[in-house]
Amino acid sequence: MSLPIAVRKVIMRADVSIIKGWIEPQSQVLDLGCGDGSFLTLLKQEKNIFDCGLDLDPDNITKCLLAGINVIEQDLDKGLANFSDNSFDTVLLTQTLQAVQKPDVLVDEMLRIGKKCIITFPNFAYWRYRFYLIAKGRMPVSPYIPYEWYNTPNIHFCTIKDFDALCKEKNIKVLNRTVVDENYKNSILMNLNSNFFGINAIYQISK
Repeated sequence: MSLPIAVRKVIMRADVSIIKGWIEPQSQVLDLGCGDGSFLTLLKQEKNIFDCGLDLDPDNITKCLLAGINVIEQDLDKGLANFSDNSFDTVLLTQTLQAVQKPDVLVDEMLRIGKKCIITFPNFAYWRYRFYLIAKGRMPVSPYIPYEWYNTPNIHFCTIKDFDALCKEKNIKVLNRTVVDENYKNSILMNLNSNFFGINAIYQISK
């Protein structure tokens, strides 16, 4: 599954420093929906990781190979059965959870093959989205969700409360959780009501 360029740029601005801090040097990292491999390249340079990426877009595959990234052309919706249990230290899924057919199954598979997993997703309960819908009566469009309702790749609209509930239901351990606002920062408001004021959620989880 390929991640749209507009969303991928947001990831590099908002999530990169937080995610880097959660990844151990010289660890094995799998990036699901790795795009052009920019993030894995950065992790190789700064963390000396062993890298592997999955993507479906042939152009992204080519860019990864040219950048020296180990990449596999694979559709996330068809599962991760080709990877053995605990084969990676960290499995990444950035801004893609809401775009897969069975996000709960993918999370299970990530936890099977990764000792730790890092997942980021847009919070569809963000207050500006709520007021946009109330005021205009239309699905919100923003830099984080730059699509009309008819061409969006997002098929499962997820909120922070939804993901917390999923973790509780599946007995998933939340090791770290950070929520950021439209300025890509955490604040007192995030701590008071993350589901209302947070635009983007960043989780580190394990079994």
